[in-house]
Amino acid sequence: MDQAKEKDLTTTINLGALRSVSDHVSALLDKATQNERDVIAALPEGSAMLIALSGPSRGARFLLNSDLTSIGRSTDNEIFLDDVTVSRKHAQIIRSGKSYSVKDLGSLNGTYVDGKVEESAQLSDGMELHIGKYRLHFFVGGKVRT
Repeated sequence: MDQAKEKDLTTTINLGALRSVSDHVSALLDKATQNERDVIAALPEGSAMLIALSGPSRGARFLLNSDLTSIGRSTDNEIFLDDVTVSRKHAQIIRSGKSYSVKDLGSLNGTYVDGKVEESAQLSDGMELHIGKYRLHFFVGGKVRT
């Protein structure tokens, strides 16, 4: 009887919510128009792009072709986002070799990466960057997409 009164120390976890990155990117591409899929597929190796696949700015595309790309409400930025919730100098995309990262520049409303406020984060294929009303997805070139 003493054994029946002991606490059960086992735990059940649900792995059904886990998904592979390639499945995530495939799901994103399913939502994209054929033109958007063609643009993403044509990205050369070593390049990257931010593209809005939903929301009021749907279809907006920003090629990331320099080592430092500034994002903000000021027209001085390489990526100009016209929204009062975007700071004048909001964030930067930094390319280092073949890797890309985003860095928040002390913005008032923050930079969200895959739903979490981040001061800086490494970017990988399909990640969502949310700045103000803009929801942009990051895609790298040179990938075979099916």
